[in-house]
Amino acid sequence: MMTVSKRQKALLHVAKGKLGLSEEEYRAALVHIAGVTSSTELDQGGFEAVMGFFEYLGFAPLTPRGQDYGARPGMASFAQLELIRSLWAEYTANAYAGEDELNKWLQRSFKVSSLRFLTMAAARKAITALKHMKARAA
Repeated sequence: MMTVSKRQKALLHVAKGKLGLSEEEYRAALVHIAGVTSSTELDQGGFEAVMGFFEYLGFAPLTPRGQDYGARPGMASFAQLELIRSLWAEYTANAYAGEDELNKWLQRSFKVSSLRFLTMAAARKAITALKHMKARAA
């Protein structure tokens, strides 16, 4: 049984605060949803169930949508990759789940099989191209 990390416990407490739950309401949620009385007793499944409930109540954790490949000299920054992902989602009206279609477009247009291989210069061109594609489609 894999227990939850300190970071996950902290996230539970952030959600509790953002939702305005009292200590009693928080404990009741742990008992009813995961069958535990404290976040220290949670396993991964219980954590995901409780977080799902908190998200149902309106909590939205701030998580990046895509993978961050770290700082790489000459390569596209995380901000550029996120902008490309969001422009692609807007252009395609979220018709495609995942990045398969985006990767196909990158292959056709920039001879790059994945976002992680985009150089900074190619990322700038991709952003400009997606902005123009979006404007034409509107």
